[in-house]
Order: sequence, then structure tokens, then C-alpha cells
Amino acid sequence: MFFAAPPSRQIPSIFKDWHSDVTCVFARDPAARSLTEVLITYPGVHAIVLHRISHRLWKKEWKFSARFLSAFTRWFTNIDIHPGATIGKRFFIDHGACVVIGETAVVGNDVTMYHGVTLGGTSWNKGRRHPSIGNNVLIGAGAKILGAISIGDNVKVGANSVVMKDVPDCCTVIGIPGRVVQSKGVKIQNPRGIDLEIPALDPIGKAINCLIERLDVLENNSQKIVVVEKENCGDCEADGVCKGGE
Repeated sequence: MFFAAPPSRQIPSIFKDWHSDVTCVFARDPAARSLTEVLITYPGVHAIVLHRISHRLWKKEWKFSARFLSAFTRWFTNIDIHPGATIGKRFFIDHGACVVIGETAVVGNDVTMYHGVTLGGTSWNKGRRHPSIGNNVLIGAGAKILGAISIGDNVKVGANSVVMKDVPDCCTVIGIPGRVVQSKGVKIQNPRGIDLEIPALDPIGKAINCLIERLDVLENNSQKIVVVEKENCGDCEADGVCKGGE
């Protein structure tokens, strides 16, 4: 009679997630020196470690316990992650201050956030109202990603950007409102090679770009002007002024 071999002992997935959340810090923060330092002094690590627990409580319908632990985490780390938010593997919040992640937000694997990032909603409906973030995404300090939108894989979101529309894969998006300035390694810029809108989408930069475009139009029009020949000056009301009074 044959008996099935006992299943091999598996490490609980939460410990695997904690291990990857901690070890990924060394690849993304040059200031990280030791495991002890990361475990004790990194609020972003504290926040994600505690969120892994509160999220499991939330899924088991222990809503109050999940919210209580989430509230404690916010007090302890100054990072507010709703226990209903789904966070992928190797998630890292650098500097970890004033980050807010809403209930229906979905964050992929290998995502890095800096301080002041908000994954917020724009609706009071109870359905999906927060962003979905792809894999290998970098979100700069102070960026706001709002609404039930999707951010693709390998996307970079510039600091202080406000993104309210879907962003495809492999793009860089900056500004208020957010707009794509780089796609799959190809920089998107005006034909003259002046990227005034890339560092900051401010009104002055936009006005200067408008002036440059107007100059292009004027130069093109000037090339179409037909110079009046000297013998035809008698037919012109300028009385030969265009020829310097010759």
C-alpha cells in the first residue's frame, strides 16, 4: 500500500513578503548600511510590514481590527495605507512621510514611492475609486495620482505631478495636469529642441514656447513676401521707401 509523502513545510507567505520588503531597500537606497538600521529606522518598512498584517485581517472580515492596526501604523509612521489596499511584492516607501494610499488602490510589484505621494479617489462611490499602479513604477515626491485610473508598467511619475488619466507602459509623466514627456526611451519635445516644459510645466515656459512658435510663423511668412522691383515703385503708395529712398 502506498502512502502519499507529507507535503514539504512551506514558509508562510507573509514572512516571504516581509523578507523581500526589507531586502529590496538595499538595492534602492544607497544610504542603507545594515539590516538593523533598516528594521529600526525606516518608517516606510514599518508601514508595509504592518500593512501586510492589517490587509490579511481586512480580508478575513476583521474590519475593526484591521482599521485599528492601520490607525496605529499611521500614528507610528506618518504613513496612511488603508487595510483594503492591495500592495505587491518588494514595495518601498523612501523617507516615508505623508504617503496616503486609498482603500481600492492596487500597487504592483517592485514599486518605489517617495514622501508625500497620494493614491487618492475622486468619487464618493463605493466601487473602485483609486488608482491601479503597474509593476516597476517609480513615483516622485509629492505626486498625486487620483481616480480609478491605471498606471502602466515601468512608468516614472515626476515629483509634484498630478495624474488623472491613464498612463501607458514605459512612459515618463510630469506636470499639472500630468502629461507624457517620454515614451519607450524617446523624449517628446518641440522641434527646436528647447524643453522648457519638461522641468516644470509653468505658464512662463508655455508662453515662451508660444512666442517661439509665433516667430516660426512670421519667418515662414516673411519668406513669401515678394520684393517690389524698383521700376514698379510708381505703382506703390510707399513711394520707394522700401528701397531706402533710391
